[in-house]
Amino acid sequence: MSDNNMKNLFSKSMKKRKWAILSVGIIAFAAVFGYLLFEGTKKSVALTLNGEEKEIRTHANTIQDILQDMKIPLQSEDYLYPTGSTEVTNNMKVVWEPAKQVEIKVGSEARKVWTTAETVKELLADEKIEIGEHDKVNMSLDERVTEETKVEIAPAFPVKLVDGGNEKAAWSTSTTVADFLKQQGITLAEEDRVEPKLDSKVNANDVVKVVRVEKVTDVVEEPKEFTVVTRKDSGLTKGKEEIVQDGQQGLIEKKYEVVKENGKEVSRKLVSEKTVKESQDKIVNVGTKVLVAQVSRGSSSSSSSSSSASSSPSSGGKEFYVSSTAYTGSCNGCSGVTATGINLKANPGVKVIAVDPSVIPLGTKVYVEGYGYAVAADTGGAIKGNKIDVFFSSKSDAYRWGRKQVKIKILN
Repeated sequence: MSDNNMKNLFSKSMKKRKWAILSVGIIAFAAVFGYLLFEGTKKSVALTLNGEEKEIRTHANTIQDILQDMKIPLQSEDYLYPTGSTEVTNNMKVVWEPAKQVEIKVGSEARKVWTTAETVKELLADEKIEIGEHDKVNMSLDERVTEETKVEIAPAFPVKLVDGGNEKAAWSTSTTVADFLKQQGITLAEEDRVEPKLDSKVNANDVVKVVRVEKVTDVVEEPKEFTVVTRKDSGLTKGKEEIVQDGQQGLIEKKYEVVKENGKEVSRKLVSEKTVKESQDKIVNVGTKVLVAQVSRGSSSSSSSSSSASSSPSSGGKEFYVSSTAYTGSCNGCSGVTATGINLKANPGVKVIAVDPSVIPLGTKVYVEGYGYAVAADTGGAIKGNKIDVFFSSKSDAYRWGRKQVKIKILN
């Protein structure tokens, strides 16, 4: 091969190599230029996603496109600002907070809601739930809301509290009387009583009564009455009395267990009794000496004139009307022995009347209309003035006598 041919071949080879290098350079330049042009046309967007901040560059047309590109699921309950249809601009700021499903229970009604609120307070405000002054919430209003948040609200209702008789209006969110009293700061003593019972359910407008029960010991000193002892004295005229020894009251100490409710006594029980001072008997000598007096009844003897109780007395002597009743030796409060010492039970046939000694002296013989001859030998607490009490051995006779006005005649 000639030298010219060799030169031509070498020259053609060099040209082809230059064109290849040039083509590669052009392509590389175009690629770099295109990349720079692509990147340069992206928009810068600052994102705050669920509290985390990041900055991206994007060719997305809308905010919703950005979230789709980032594979972020967008729910209608989520918080997104600006809205998803907003056109993306350079240096835009986007905030997205995913909604959380939480449970809210008001009283016995519970429901689940979606929320983007950060605190319990914001959650309740979003749901338009107002908390009353006395309502009870199971968590702090400043507590952060999470997927596990469960808000329970116990609405307060009015209750009337009567403590020891003192009434006041109160509010309760409790379910039992025991919880209500604890909420009100009420403490109970061992004997106190509560109405209704502690485990009873409290409802609106109920009345809760606390009865304060107190047991105390009351020591009382009471007089012990003395006994009157009568002794027959033949040296004294019948109807006369002589006090030998004055009676003196004793003293008894009694201990009572007293139960008070709300400060008022409701029961009293005697638990012990002892004699502090013994009483002293009153001793009275009663005269039994009878002074015999002759009563003239004309020409008749004394025995014949007194043989019949129903016969009329002889003329002479003071006469007047008295109010009369009847009694027996076994009447209530009667001892069976007259003030002058006559044993009425041992002498059922005796004719005796009880009198007021200032009107008819004891020992006076009398004639009572409808009763007969008798002797004023007894006294009585109710026998005052022109009043007498006639003695009968049987209750039936005493009942038949009843109460009536009779004429009485003094015989001596």
